[in-house]
Amino acid sequence: MATPQFGFDALWAQSDGVIKGVALMLFVMSVASWYVIVTKAIAHWRLRRMAAQAAGDFWHAGSLRDGVKSLRGDARSNPFVDLARTSLSATLQHHQATNAGRTPPVLSDWLVRALRERISRCQVRMQSGMPVLATVGSSAPFIGLFGTVWGIYHALMTIGASGQASIGEVAGPVGETLVMTALGLAVAIPASLAYNALLRANKTSVASLSEFSYGLHDMIVAGQRLPDDGETGGELHAVKAGESGEHRRDTLPEAA
Repeated sequence: MATPQFGFDALWAQSDGVIKGVALMLFVMSVASWYVIVTKAIAHWRLRRMAAQAAGDFWHAGSLRDGVKSLRGDARSNPFVDLARTSLSATLQHHQATNAGRTPPVLSDWLVRALRERISRCQVRMQSGMPVLATVGSSAPFIGLFGTVWGIYHALMTIGASGQASIGEVAGPVGETLVMTALGLAVAIPASLAYNALLRANKTSVASLSEFSYGLHDMIVAGQRLPDDGETGGELHAVKAGESGEHRRDTLPEAA
């Protein structure tokens, strides 16, 4: 009588297309989840560095335009640059609309809308990839369990056809199929832990962006002097708080 072959190699060699398909699916899910985990971790690390630099260099600049120049990166890679440039552009547009005889909303509301839109876009980018982790974390254990059930069925059918029902003949193939459940858990656990960690990191990042936006909003509506505007050829003065309406800090996005 031939000695039974145990191990994952034996399971793979003896398994049918269903088991191999389940294993490949779990492998793809693992690669996708780890790609999201690594890229998101790097993105949040960079964002923390940008926040520290914005808290230092930007608020020590002599003007809003100098503060924008002190920030590293461009608007696509640095959301703090995007917010600062948006606040500067919105203030200049409000000034130009007022000089043209139009009646735009008060500067405070104008700024709040512009900054809120930018923060919302940042939130959308932060949420990208999160559904992948949620899907992997919730479905991988059941996919692995399906592979185990199918493998046990396949093993029992093979044993029944051979007519050998000793404990050695049964325990080996059935035990090997339990590996599929272990693989499902190995894929799901990191994805679930990373999802919760990144969810918290997203809230922290949004809070940091909102706090920076509050500072921009308060600085401009409180009477901060702006640098020369190359388009209008004159020095722009931010509207005083009494002229721009009351502060609307509570209308900016908050961390959920």
